[in-house]
Amino acid sequence: MDRRTFLTTAAAAALATGAHAQPKVGTALNAENQRLRALFDQIFGEMLDHSPEMVTRLGLHQGPRMAAKAQLTPASITALDEAKARNAANLVRLKAIDRNALSASELPHYDAVMFTTAADAEANSRYAYGDAGAGDPYVISQLNGAYRSVPDFLGTQHGIETQADAEAYLARLTQFAEVMDQETERSRRDAGLGVIPPDFALERALTQMEGLKGDPAASPLVTSIAGRAQAKGIEGDYAARASAIYLEKVIPALDRQIAWVRSLQPQAVHDAGCWRLPDGEAYYRDALKSSTTTTLTPDEIHELGWEQARALSARAETILQGEGLTQGSVGERIQGLFKDPKYLYANTDEAKEQLIADLNKQVAEITPRLPQAFGALPQAAVEIRRVPKFIEAGAPGGYYNRPALDGSRPGIYWINLRDSAENPSWTLKTLTYHEAIPGHHLQRSLQQEADLPMLRKIAGFSPYSEGWALYSEQLALEMGMYENDPLGELGQIQASLFRAARLVVDTGMHAKRWSREKAIETMTSIDGSPTTSAATEIERYSVWPGQACSYMVGKLTWLRLREKAKAQLGDRFALPAFHDATLLSGAMPLTVLESVVDRHIAARRA
Repeated sequence: MDRRTFLTTAAAAALATGAHAQPKVGTALNAENQRLRALFDQIFGEMLDHSPEMVTRLGLHQGPRMAAKAQLTPASITALDEAKARNAANLVRLKAIDRNALSASELPHYDAVMFTTAADAEANSRYAYGDAGAGDPYVISQLNGAYRSVPDFLGTQHGIETQADAEAYLARLTQFAEVMDQETERSRRDAGLGVIPPDFALERALTQMEGLKGDPAASPLVTSIAGRAQAKGIEGDYAARASAIYLEKVIPALDRQIAWVRSLQPQAVHDAGCWRLPDGEAYYRDALKSSTTTTLTPDEIHELGWEQARALSARAETILQGEGLTQGSVGERIQGLFKDPKYLYANTDEAKEQLIADLNKQVAEITPRLPQAFGALPQAAVEIRRVPKFIEAGAPGGYYNRPALDGSRPGIYWINLRDSAENPSWTLKTLTYHEAIPGHHLQRSLQQEADLPMLRKIAGFSPYSEGWALYSEQLALEMGMYENDPLGELGQIQASLFRAARLVVDTGMHAKRWSREKAIETMTSIDGSPTTSAATEIERYSVWPGQACSYMVGKLTWLRLREKAKAQLGDRFALPAFHDATLLSGAMPLTVLESVVDRHIAARRA
């Protein structure tokens, strides 16, 4: 999960259709528009200069950026300070643009980039710990740290086609050790400021770290390069060379980090919320602002969660009664369905392969119906893969990686199969619609394929993108994908209950000082998810405050804006045109999305 990139490469787009159509890249623009576009190109170039992982993910390591494939981003205190300085400089450059001289079509671009840059600058100046601009208070946790992200990156993003690619892998493997040491030093600095993850986060992190250790011949860090190099007929004993780096560089750095984390355990407390951190209450308010791109307060979001939970529970009640399930609360009956053996895949590799085959079938079933709701459709393919076993313990239930810009890698929908009991059959349609089509894959692929400046192609705003994916679950229902499948529809409702519960428990922990245990109990009572699954989620929200609130806030905004367009356009409203206008514009803050919809309405009326 490319969290830092996802949260900080954000900008917004102008309307893609209508009276204020987005100028094609290269189209003649007035002088101030040209200055803005040039600044975007400059910012994008600086991002690539300082994030070799982004270069790889986007498939841009050609020509002058070829060397990036052999590099990892430094994680030192100095590198972090330099990143903050670059952001501050970008803010100055953005303010030098005369916003009043920009064309109407360019204003959303400017406003969105300004939103992110200003918010990061404010957070960077106020909070000395973690990665404030990304809402990450902890450098190392069960969700944060190179020990977790780099093995995943090397195994799933670093392609190996040539000997140069294999050599670049070894160079990155060596730097992996350096990055871990740098993160250890940053964590040491933050601990001195009173910033220590909760005890359960340290415990989970240590479990995952220890899981990286063992026989080099069995380590994914070694087998990944050895197997792929051999499959491509690349000469050289890459197994032996990777093993040597693993034993001589990686394991010692990992042991140093493990020792440091163990030394923190006696100081760690069980409190889950970031309220206990320096200026923690303000940190959470700023995290919510960044994560939702709204000014909603913790109390407002908390109540919104309960309101949604009540409304969704009423619909779930109707379905459950229709299925003859009448005893117990809605949450208790859904929990019973999670445990019902007739809906569970066996916890074997063979059954898990069948589960993935069934997911592919679901993608194939919805694809022919997409023209009902969309004009533009993505060209990039989507593949469904199992989350690598060595990170599945702390990974979410499902997530998505965008395609490479050069077409070398498809979009990937990852599903976590650590325990088949977490994925009963009646829940899987909804997960597929969220992560693949018409959810993340459709939205992010269309954005990358749209005629936008490069900075816009890679932009990410959680409430826009996650709100879209959650909206897509309901859109699939409206497209008839749950016809004659009441339990499948219940899966869609349960997924929405899950996101409503997130609003309640995230604000509960970070603003109302709930314990981890109270949050788990509340989540299971609302959405019926298994306790083990709820615990993983709650622990995730503990170390990534605010982000979990982006989903439902985003969905409700998408629905509200669609209804606004319907009400004002009447017979002139067309769902494909609405989706094209809002998707081909790229990701943006919700406030900017509203302005895009207003322009769409004006254009359709003209």
